[in-house]
Amino acid sequence: MALQKMDQFIENLPSMDLMRSEKMTFVQLIIPAESAHRAISYLGELGLLQFRDMNADKSPFQRTFVNQVKRCGEMSRKLRFFKDQIQKAGLLSSAHSTLEPDIELEELEVQLAEHEHELIEMNSNSEKLQQSFNELLEFKIVLQKAVGFLVSHNSHAVADETELDENVYSNGDFGEASSLLEQEMRSGSSSQSTVRFISGIIPRSKVLRFERMLFRATRGNMLFNQTLADEEILDPTSNEMVEKTVFVVFFSGEQARMKIIKICEAFGANCYPVPEDITKQRQLTREVLSRLSELEATLDAGIRHRNQALISIGLHLTKWINMVRMEKAVYDTLNMLNFDVTKKCLVGEGWCPIFAKPQIQEVLQRATYDSSSQVGIIFHVMEATESPPTYFRTNCFTNAYQEIVDAYGVARYQEANPAVYTIVTFPFLFAVMFGDWGHGICLLLGALFLIAREKKLGSQKLGSFMEMLFGGRYVLLLMSLFSIYCGLIYNEFFSVPFHIFGGSAYRCRDDSCRDAHTVGLVKFRDPYPFGVDPSWRGSRSELPFLNSLKMKMSILLGITQMNLGILMSYFNARFFGSSLDIRYQFVPQIIFLNSLFGYLSLLIITKWCTGSQADLYHVMIYMFLSPTDDLGENELFWGQRPLQIVLLLLALVAVPWMLFPKPFILKKLHTERFQGRTYGMLGTSEVDLDSEPGSARGAHHEDFNFSEVFVHQMIHSIEFVLGSVSNTASYLRLWALSLAHSELSTVFYEKVLLLAWGYDNIVIRLVGLVVFAFATSFILLMMETLSAFLHALRLHWVEYQNKFYFGDGYKFKPFSFASLTEEED
Repeated sequence: MALQKMDQFIENLPSMDLMRSEKMTFVQLIIPAESAHRAISYLGELGLLQFRDMNADKSPFQRTFVNQVKRCGEMSRKLRFFKDQIQKAGLLSSAHSTLEPDIELEELEVQLAEHEHELIEMNSNSEKLQQSFNELLEFKIVLQKAVGFLVSHNSHAVADETELDENVYSNGDFGEASSLLEQEMRSGSSSQSTVRFISGIIPRSKVLRFERMLFRATRGNMLFNQTLADEEILDPTSNEMVEKTVFVVFFSGEQARMKIIKICEAFGANCYPVPEDITKQRQLTREVLSRLSELEATLDAGIRHRNQALISIGLHLTKWINMVRMEKAVYDTLNMLNFDVTKKCLVGEGWCPIFAKPQIQEVLQRATYDSSSQVGIIFHVMEATESPPTYFRTNCFTNAYQEIVDAYGVARYQEANPAVYTIVTFPFLFAVMFGDWGHGICLLLGALFLIAREKKLGSQKLGSFMEMLFGGRYVLLLMSLFSIYCGLIYNEFFSVPFHIFGGSAYRCRDDSCRDAHTVGLVKFRDPYPFGVDPSWRGSRSELPFLNSLKMKMSILLGITQMNLGILMSYFNARFFGSSLDIRYQFVPQIIFLNSLFGYLSLLIITKWCTGSQADLYHVMIYMFLSPTDDLGENELFWGQRPLQIVLLLLALVAVPWMLFPKPFILKKLHTERFQGRTYGMLGTSEVDLDSEPGSARGAHHEDFNFSEVFVHQMIHSIEFVLGSVSNTASYLRLWALSLAHSELSTVFYEKVLLLAWGYDNIVIRLVGLVVFAFATSFILLMMETLSAFLHALRLHWVEYQNKFYFGDGYKFKPFSFASLTEEED
């Protein structure tokens, strides 16, 4: 009777959009070939139909529209090439395309080919001109720098020859004393000099290795001079400015010349001929400068012409990219469809929400009319053997919370959605660990900044961290608001208490207040109206009191949320019509949890209300060890001992209640069904328990394996019993992290800020303020926020959702142009 009344009450409640996923239906489309492209395009604009791939066994190259997909891929490549060229030129492509008449895909393909050919030709000409310009510029620099080496070398050579004539050759005995080689050198040097040179230019990074290689190749028989070029030269391959060095190598002999030339080629050094005659040098320099000015003018004109072409492309680039992206998506979707026997119609299947059926039918009728087809598109509902996808209609506020739940697992079709309650419980549990209204205000300012610039940031490409932060801006907003609320309860503003809601209920025993930390305070009026009394701060009993408060509060919150999870399992079982799960899973679970830990919660609340000094540890331990013993001073209310015995017996009964009945009842139902005695029950949920709930039609019944079902039920029962203890203990992390955050904040305030403020020195005070601000920002507002976020995530995923949430569904991913990204290209 009680369950029937509860069912009637729940049926009268209004439905909640986020509580269950949208009802889905499996549909089939038969589209004439002439209107297929337009129909798929209109469905992509609507974005409410998920197509099923009917050619999953075929490779991409065996599909019908593979050539069109290749063409779109080639056009995407050309558009990426244009985008890269625009970015390299330092130009900005227009985010909003100019108004122009619609263009067909074939015309766009021709235009893109022409633009690509024109750009490639301009780039080729520009590279050739730039290479010629670089060569002339290097030649000019070599002419300017090498002249100094040549003049210096000639003057040294003349001086050396004069000294040789005076000191050696003037000696009368030279002809007799000198060797034949020296005489030959004398005769040769008198006729012409054998010293030759090669001049050129090389990147500065290679000079040291280049000189060392020359020295080894010529065995030291060379003179290497170098100087840094005054101008940086553009490298056409990397498009970067490169520092270069001018060199002149003096040597003797044809063999040395050949070696030096080969080494220059190997190191990428450019050699340029420099005449020894000064007149010829000046004439050559004038010619080079004249050609440089001409080439520079030609290059500038070419760059202007190229930029104009890129600007004209950039005006339409965004529209072209979107068009090609959508066309490729359309043909990819068409490849998921099959031709019928007549080869005149395409057949497609997919899932859509029931509410979207009229919109889809309207879109298909419009596609038939716009394509002037004589045959309409057939759209009808079919039965499906597979479970439908899960689709929740979310907005910018609820989407982040749904993503938190989906990260654990996508809800099974029509399963109760934890995100409904996560919107409140997640930021609240975070705030219990992060409670400080000063830190909460800092988080609130950050959240309000992200929300205020929502439109601007939403249209930009953000980094991975910033994108995650922006996506969770509304989660951050609620976390900050709840942190302010919990901070007011804890009475902590950067760990400092304030008398916000009136005066303290306690005072010191005397005016000196010397014994506040040792003996304690005296209560002289009614309790502080809201939150923790600020006088507890620094008192002898501060830590024991706050520890006791936060630990008991963590247990109460944990038991409440776990009860909510078990209650959600009742709603799931009732929705799917599984009375077995209600009788032999929900009822024993709720009895077991509340017989032990619900009773503990009752003791905590009773102790708070009565002010009793009972030891709850002693009560709970001896409830198991000696349930019949007298409680003595630990008795909180009349009839506590018999109540404990009853609750203990209920907990013991609940375990076999969970374990044994369900497998045996399933075996009995399975046996009766195949003996032909209960054919009328084939449609009931007890018989169809092995089919997925919410499927469009009953799934294929597999052979019933009693041992497997019993072992599964035993594992589930043991997991729940042990999990009730471990999960309750896990909620103590709320107490631990709240205490850690408070103590850490106190340490930074007292040992950094107050310590620095104790010095009468402005520099020490500023340093202390900077260190305090840094510690608050990076440790308390970043690391502690992340820590509390992860722990709240764990409490929801493990302790809460494992009571009812299967999370083995799959998302509804409709074909939609709005969801296309750059990765689709």
